[in-house]
Amino acid sequence: MLLGRASERTAIDGLLADAVAGTSRSLVLRGEAGIGKSALVDYAAATTGMRVVRGVGVESEAELPFGALHLLLYPYLDRVGGLPAPQAEALRAAFGQIEGPEANRFLVGAATLTLLAELAAETPTLVLIDDAQWLDRSSSDALLFAARRFHADPIAVLFAVRETALPFATPGLDTLRLGGLPRAAAAELLDARAPGLTVPGRERVLSESAGNPLALIELGTSRRAAERAGHTDPGHEVGPLPVARRVQDSFRAQIAELPTGTSTLLLLAAADTGAGIETILRAAAAFGLTAADLEPAEHADLVSMSTDRLTFRHPLIRAAAYQQAAHHQRIAVHQAFAQALTSPEDADRRAWHLAAATADPDEQVAAELEDAARRAQHRGGAMAVSAAYDRAGRLSVDPAQRARRLLLAARAAYDAGRPDRATRLATEAAARTDDNGIIADATHIRAQVEYERTSPAADATLALAAAELVVDCDPERAVFILTEAVCCARDAARPDLLAPGVRQFESLRLPQDSPLRPHVAGQIAWADFLAGRPEAAVAAMAAQIRAARIGPADYLHEVVAAFNGVMLADDAATAAVMATAVDRARATGAVAWIPYTLEFVALAQLLSGKFLAAETSVAEAVSLGLELGMDTEVAVLRAITVWSAAVTGDERRSRALAAEIGPFLSERHPTHGALVSWGLAVGELAAGRFQTALDLLDEVCTGPAAHDFLIRAVPDHVEAALRGQRPERAGAHLAAFENWAHHVRNPLATALAQRCRALLAAADDAAEEHYAAALRHHDKHGGAYDQARTQLLFGEWLRRRRRRAEARTQLVSAAAAFDRTGARVWADRARIELAALGEPQTTQPSDPLKLLTPQEIQVVRLAATGHSNKEIGARLFLSPRTVGHHLYKAYPKLGVTRRAELAQLGL
Repeated sequence: MLLGRASERTAIDGLLADAVAGTSRSLVLRGEAGIGKSALVDYAAATTGMRVVRGVGVESEAELPFGALHLLLYPYLDRVGGLPAPQAEALRAAFGQIEGPEANRFLVGAATLTLLAELAAETPTLVLIDDAQWLDRSSSDALLFAARRFHADPIAVLFAVRETALPFATPGLDTLRLGGLPRAAAAELLDARAPGLTVPGRERVLSESAGNPLALIELGTSRRAAERAGHTDPGHEVGPLPVARRVQDSFRAQIAELPTGTSTLLLLAAADTGAGIETILRAAAAFGLTAADLEPAEHADLVSMSTDRLTFRHPLIRAAAYQQAAHHQRIAVHQAFAQALTSPEDADRRAWHLAAATADPDEQVAAELEDAARRAQHRGGAMAVSAAYDRAGRLSVDPAQRARRLLLAARAAYDAGRPDRATRLATEAAARTDDNGIIADATHIRAQVEYERTSPAADATLALAAAELVVDCDPERAVFILTEAVCCARDAARPDLLAPGVRQFESLRLPQDSPLRPHVAGQIAWADFLAGRPEAAVAAMAAQIRAARIGPADYLHEVVAAFNGVMLADDAATAAVMATAVDRARATGAVAWIPYTLEFVALAQLLSGKFLAAETSVAEAVSLGLELGMDTEVAVLRAITVWSAAVTGDERRSRALAAEIGPFLSERHPTHGALVSWGLAVGELAAGRFQTALDLLDEVCTGPAAHDFLIRAVPDHVEAALRGQRPERAGAHLAAFENWAHHVRNPLATALAQRCRALLAAADDAAEEHYAAALRHHDKHGGAYDQARTQLLFGEWLRRRRRRAEARTQLVSAAAAFDRTGARVWADRARIELAALGEPQTTQPSDPLKLLTPQEIQVVRLAATGHSNKEIGARLFLSPRTVGHHLYKAYPKLGVTRRAELAQLGL
């Protein structure tokens, strides 16, 4: 019977009812020890007819990668073969069932999602995780990854989390914080479990327990025993203590009354709560103890025994048993376990017991821990890898080995998403060695942390220092560090950081046949390009794009190619390179690269007028970026949304988002800060607020990133100046733009240059020649949005010269193209011009995809090309049922009734 928990039971009942009805939800129960979390978990398990998949975090197994997930999914491992092949392979590798490449932790999360979703497809399923704060990091990452992606599956996930000094973060999940029981319920529980207390004793227990059920039971029982023994003198009572501490003291007192052999056996069990009873008894033999020595602890209701397990009644008992032991006693039990764990399957557990039993440096123990780290790395448990290398480093005798192992611990911590730990370990590794290679790698890790923590400029500064250490002795390693440095310098619009990076690139001595040479040359060229000298840079940048498209797969240099593509107005090349990279990242589970690659997919889509596609790409990237804690990258991605929202007519969203991210980006990431201003300016220009647009575009075209891809804002600046009656400002940046257009030799760039000349020649007949030339180049390029912008201006020019029929042709074509691309603000302007010709106001049929959410668009497009729900789910990290739910919602919006009709829509 749960007293005083009516609202909590209602919340759990609602969670379960929603799951049975096909709406997935997760709930996190949080509270102090003894507050009743496990009781509510038991209530959920007992009150549902659902399939229950139950797991628990075990403190002593927190360094064993995927240990908790393996126990949770063990009864269903026969189903792994039915998962998508990459997911199945990752899960088997994580559980040590196969030898092969290192397990990918994101693919393990996707496999967990798919496996649990398949169980739920058979019967509604409840996943219960108690003591989640003690899950190993790899298991918790996989379970949280899955929990956040259940949407339309008949599945509920309930986590119980004890509040500890190390927080267990559950972003994106609903949380219910448990407080103490109301006084009436607390009194009822106390009277039931410790009847007959004196009034003062009863009041003291009620006061000091603060409604904590475990404290009410334990303190009440202790008080009752003391009163019966006549120990009621207030002098025997301690002052106020935290509730958990008082309860733990009560447990310590009970353990202290046990025979010495029994308390030693409890210490053994507490030292490895994941060990079976057989293992515990093997270790106990070193002390001459047997199972009979456990009987007093069972009679005291401190532990319970089953066929193969010994279980503490409450985790605080386990903590009391371990913490009250003297240091030499703990060392002795860990040594006993190390001697008892002899099978290869127990190698990791043995290594950690040896480490716990070792106070001084010991190379043999350090080597065993390093072996454990390698096994954890193969299984994909990055935090377990970091912990093992960290401890191995501290037990190393040789200083060089110590620094190397601490560096490996730092890299694993960074991969696990623990930047503070990574920085601390990297700093320590560098301080303990004079090896330039280790110092360079440690500095590079710190640089990568600084990108998100501080700014791209901070990243570039540290990366330059790291590269300088190895530029002569290890040029290939220097290439990858310098690539990051130069990319970050470009993001930060800092020529003072770009220049030393380029100089280091120029000093590299790479072999003549090195595949890295075109990538190096392409980035050296940035110094000229970003300084407004494209004539010296375009050839090398274009060669780098070609190298990235035909060379070995390499995310970093593919991103460089994407940079080059947008700077050269070769959006098709950017989209092609990044589409390949995104597909590979999804297939291999390289989830951390997906936001970066989708950034350039979206930017290329935006700049080529595919606004709905850009919003869809941004939505997926932002979702993953938020989960991965990539705050800077998420802001960069949302800059694209400012632009697309402005041009598609959602001015309120565009302005609100610009206000939210604009100051952040202007300070940290000026290139995309300028993109925000350009996006706002496009909306102002289309709305006829020319002076505001001009002021914004002045910021863009004179800012520190003016010669980056933002050179493409100059045509808008020219239009804003002329339409705003400021002709003296119209040509301020045109020479630089025309020089850029001439050297990139791209049809779009040439078309835009001709449009600018047409605007400047508006007063004479030369304008028509420029408009005609621009449209010919637009035809070669095929970009509907930019072509429609030119047609709109040409149509306006023709109308003002009373060439009504020709004007109508251009304006009708422009309005239709704006409708197709979703550029509503420009479509409205085209219709105003048509109305001036006497054309009736009509609304073109809108793209049906505009009615869908970004995720529905992704699902529909994949379904239209013949992918199954399972294949789509594997690609987008969704359950097959959620994919089906998105299709079900999309069909009526698209006017179709079945999957086969999607292919006919030309999506």
